[in-house]
Amino acid sequence: MKVVDKIALVLIIIGAINWGLIALFNFDLVATIFGDMTIISRIVYGLVGLSGLWGIKLLFDD
Repeated sequence: MKVVDKIALVLIIIGAINWGLIALFNFDLVATIFGDMTIISRIVYGLVGLSGLWGIKLLFDD
C-alpha cells in the first residue's frame, strides 16, 4: 500500500467517525476542533471528500 493510499484511508476513517458522531450524538468533531466552517475545517472536509473519491480506486486495486 502506497503512502498516499494510507493517508487517504486515515482521512476516510476520520470522516466516517465524524459522521457517526453526527448521527449518534449530533456532535461535529471537526467543527469543534477547527471551528464551524472556518478555512481549516473546510480544508479538512475537502480532504476527507477527496480521500473518499480516492478510496473508490482502492476498491479496484489488486
